[in-house]
Amino acid sequence: MSWKKAKKTWKQAWYFIWEDDSWASWFVNVILAFVLIKFVVYPVLGLLLATSHPIVAVVSSSMEHDGGFDHWWQQKASCEQRYDCTQGRFYFDLGYTKERFQEFRFSNGFNKGDIMILRRTDPSMLNIGDVIVFSAGRPDPIIHRIISIDNAEDGYLFTTKGDNNPTVFSFETGIREQSYIGKAIVRIPWVGYIKIGFVRLMQLIGVL
Repeated sequence: MSWKKAKKTWKQAWYFIWEDDSWASWFVNVILAFVLIKFVVYPVLGLLLATSHPIVAVVSSSMEHDGGFDHWWQQKASCEQRYDCTQGRFYFDLGYTKERFQEFRFSNGFNKGDIMILRRTDPSMLNIGDVIVFSAGRPDPIIHRIISIDNAEDGYLFTTKGDNNPTVFSFETGIREQSYIGKAIVRIPWVGYIKIGFVRLMQLIGVL
């Protein structure tokens, strides 16, 4: 290909991507943005934040506080040998008062569609109340709050609970250090719906 022809082709491609108003140009821009984020921005952030998942989109409502903190604190939960248990009672039985819970990071929970930025700290630096992401043998990692930490011969064991879940599920007990991906440090509301919608679009057209 001659230099002139290559230059003309480049100009046409540049116009198509950046100036053309067609749906095809828009679609290509979306693909390019996805590629840039996934293969450039994401790896660089992962290196800086020491985690394989520096940014996660919240895809469930397990950490939501419907109606605000006080309303959530009175919502039904499942406590051992209690039929009138609430979320507040569940945490009180663990030794966490309402005042202490409100001192936790993200004490008001967060919503499906939020973006959470993670940083992987040393497991010994994690505390009760921290929100962590961990793998649990499922397609998507889980993002829940630590409610207990135990020492084992081969490291720490964590137990978590989704704020909006009535109880602790089997997959979130005895979480080993190797399954810990990162701790949530920043919440960006609602932006995650862009990622959720894009992934679903890619699945529909067979790209993912």
